[in-house]
Amino acid sequence: MPLPIPDPAPVPSVPVAGHRTPFPVRRILCIGRNYAAHAREMGASDREPPFFFAKSPDALCVAAGPTRWPLPPRSADVHHELEHVVALGAGGRDLDPSTAAALVCAEGLGLDMTRRDVQAAAKAQGRPWTTGKDFDGSAIVGELVAVGADGPRAAGRLLLTIDGVVRQEGDLADRIWDVGELIAELSTWMTLRAGDLLFTGTPAGVGPVHAGAHLVGTLDGLPSLDLTVTARP
Repeated sequence: MPLPIPDPAPVPSVPVAGHRTPFPVRRILCIGRNYAAHAREMGASDREPPFFFAKSPDALCVAAGPTRWPLPPRSADVHHELEHVVALGAGGRDLDPSTAAALVCAEGLGLDMTRRDVQAAAKAQGRPWTTGKDFDGSAIVGELVAVGADGPRAAGRLLLTIDGVVRQEGDLADRIWDVGELIAELSTWMTLRAGDLLFTGTPAGVGPVHAGAHLVGTLDGLPSLDLTVTARP
């Protein structure tokens, strides 16, 4: 007997503070090396044209409150990358940087979790590093907050502690490419649409996590991320 055609899968979503309707996630897009100090720690120059990668909507892990996060399989070196995340309420093509940030309807905190050993091996062999970035639960996003008339935050202290020790710290103002520039550049590569989530880069200090580690990410005015890493299932 042939298998039946499956019903359409539900659309992943992220809660928005004060709103009954969550934000429906269509696509997850990320920029690499958008803080100068992080670019240097990854062996790159301070400023280079932005480059992007994607995570599947299925990689979404909603962390609206204390969350337990299991380590993924097939990696012995899983890293944290704390980021400011923006959610698009509208889209377009070939946008102007001065107006692109107006597409953002909500923002929050995220963790781009990375199988660093898998990514490094793929890079060394000149192969795609999808499995290093796009895996179950690798796109952790906290509760979103609707943006005001001034649009998404352009400055603010981004901080990650692990077991009470500061591991990542930076200011949104230190980003090489701001939100408007990132959205505009992305729109020259693809049509952006409502439902797209954009991870806007991580400051220096990325590093490994282990089972039992307690991660807390903060950015003034946004719901914090509270994550406890657990052993592989």
